[in-house]
Amino acid sequence: MRDSADVGEGIGGAPRGGGTVPIRAVVFDLDGTLADTLPAIGRLLSKVVAEQGRRVTPRQAAAAVGKPAPAAFGQLLGRPETDEAVLTAMGRYRELFAHEVLREGPRLLFPGVSAGLSALRAHGIELAVATSKVARSAEALLDVMGIRDLVGPVICHDMVRRGKPHPEMALRAVSQLGVSPRESAYVGDTVGDMRMAVTAHMAPIAVTYGVGRFGELAAVAGTRMCSSFRDVVAAVAASRPRPVEMAAGYHRMR
Repeated sequence: MRDSADVGEGIGGAPRGGGTVPIRAVVFDLDGTLADTLPAIGRLLSKVVAEQGRRVTPRQAAAAVGKPAPAAFGQLLGRPETDEAVLTAMGRYRELFAHEVLREGPRLLFPGVSAGLSALRAHGIELAVATSKVARSAEALLDVMGIRDLVGPVICHDMVRRGKPHPEMALRAVSQLGVSPRESAYVGDTVGDMRMAVTAHMAPIAVTYGVGRFGELAAVAGTRMCSSFRDVVAAVAASRPRPVEMAAGYHRMR
């Protein structure tokens, strides 16, 4: 796995007075960024699609993870998103989600997430989530992982008119936090996440342990590449007036 690296302008957006704009808020993707749900969701997608008489490979299932349910099942079943088979699959997926995915609880957290979110909050960084999940699933997942109280607004696909990579979701999150987009970062694991961040004029931070490949993520101008959640915290800390103190605080909380 590649180490974290800067690509393009670097974190914090355009330079201001010889430096970068300090980050005051961070908005996170959920699956593949905070939650290691990709294996469980991939298996569930394959199971539900098999019930509809179609077989998919693990790679095909993984490619659908993180997309809104209609798009994911439309892609896997090879049918329009409004097709009856797609709607049936969506209902079945939601029926099984708690048993197949949520039962994993805190084990779904990527290493360092809980401590990292706590460290960011302790240093005055506002936090939110913007995800392609529907609100019911997103809230339930955050609850069972034990981090719901560490993030503020949770903006979901069923709460906006246009999903990723359109910036509506991210902009709504920072608006509710009361922070300007240029003083904010979006952290995600897909090219769509990074494109949304750039279009919203937020600093794009990509994690390389999720779905997206290093090369395609790095190709989005200005993206900061992070190979761990600790790298994410360090990237945000680097934009702050006293980054060393934040990094030390995170180290103590691990």
